Amino acid sequence: MTQCDIGLIGLAVMGQNLVLNMDDHGFKVAVFNRTVSKVDRFLNGEAKGTNVVGTHSIEELVSVLKRPRRVMLMVKAGSPVDVFIDKLLPYLETGDIIIDGGNSNFHDTIRRTEYLESKGFYFIGAGVSGGEEGARHGPSIMPGGSPEAWEHVKGIFQAISAKVEDGSPCCDWVGENGAGHFVKMVHNGIEYGDIQLIGEAYFLMKTLLGMEPEEMSRVFATWNEGKLDSYLVEITRDILSFKDVDGSPLVEKILDAAGQKGTGRWAAITALETGIPLTLVIEAVLARSLSALKDERVEASKVLRGPEIHFSGDKDAFLEDISQALYAAKIISYAQGYMLMRAAAQEYNWNLNYGGIALMWRGGCIIRSIFLGEIKNAYERNPQLTNLLLDPYFKEEVEGAQLGWRRTVARAAENGIPVPAMSSALAFFDGYRTERLPANLLQAQRDYFGAHTYERIDKPRGEFFHTDWTGEGGDVTSSTYDA
Repeated sequence: MTQCDIGLIGLAVMGQNLVLNMDDHGFKVAVFNRTVSKVDRFLNGEAKGTNVVGTHSIEELVSVLKRPRRVMLMVKAGSPVDVFIDKLLPYLETGDIIIDGGNSNFHDTIRRTEYLESKGFYFIGAGVSGGEEGARHGPSIMPGGSPEAWEHVKGIFQAISAKVEDGSPCCDWVGENGAGHFVKMVHNGIEYGDIQLIGEAYFLMKTLLGMEPEEMSRVFATWNEGKLDSYLVEITRDILSFKDVDGSPLVEKILDAAGQKGTGRWAAITALETGIPLTLVIEAVLARSLSALKDERVEASKVLRGPEIHFSGDKDAFLEDISQALYAAKIISYAQGYMLMRAAAQEYNWNLNYGGIALMWRGGCIIRSIFLGEIKNAYERNPQLTNLLLDPYFKEEVEGAQLGWRRTVARAAENGIPVPAMSSALAFFDGYRTERLPANLLQAQRDYFGAHTYERIDKPRGEFFHTDWTGEGGDVTSSTYDA
């Protein structure tokens, strides 16, 4: 019987491309798909001439695998993962490994790890980023789950992953149970933010400066040669120069109603649950929701009026301001993303390597950029860094960009052009650097109407006080205090 290194279930585009990638690197892969005819189509099509082994049942798939058996699921997140796990278990033995390579919620991965380990199996939840191209030629892979399983999949994952300049793989062990899928969720949240920020830069060029897509493409091309060098800026350059069949810019024919698959929303929800001000990503998620109200916005545009849009001044200077706003807000986005990871590491007892995570994102994934090398450097300088903004490099970068950033947000507001991500990032920056915020008044209000108590600046932290503001409230206080 043929002995295969790994089995893969789910032959949609991502699954197929990962199989071909593994085959390129000398691994023998067995494949199965729920619609069994797709196995034969794959073997006679994209996989023709490879060493890929087709199987026509789960039992057959498991029977051709080396021990410990490694089975990777590339199926739709949610219940399909659980269904296939339950179908696999009768054919597996103690110590075998199931890998979920989909975009699963990290809570599900925590649950599945505990479930499988209780039965003597191992589980890995691996975030895979890079889209179809990355899967085929080198994705970023973020594995977490059962630590005992890592040595059995490390060789395969690191071989097929993207590599940075020195040959380091964009894949390393992230942490226990749901850590891998959590880091992938944060990656996707940052991706939402980066896409929104680039969209706001484009919209300012188009709406305020009256630029055509071809001219904007040249600006993004220039930006991609400097600090903003990244995959998303690169593809924006290409999109803006792409022509439809009639020779006109295709981008202007695309409906302005954004879709989303949920990972950005999960990041926003997790931030709210953990009390982390992930303001830029949350605004990016909400901006997509607002864009989806296309019909309402069309009607509102006929009724609601803002200022007349008018630009005067030096166009090139303002383009430089926009680039500074994009760059500074991007720093804020990553700073907030790392804040969320630090909070989760404490809550779930994960030992996350923050510099290593930046390295994993350097290549293969959607947010890959030159920028991530500096994040890796920041955590090498100080592994205990509490916030990227406190690193000397990023402190200087944000401070150097903030005047252009402020001018950009101000001009947008004066002309009624929405830039929610840029402006929320600026508000966060100003709030984070402010020693005393107006939350003292907020706490007084909460105590006034709900007896929620407050702390005093002239007393030790942890002592709580209540004032009878009206003379009629007495000494009764709320049973809980939540800052």
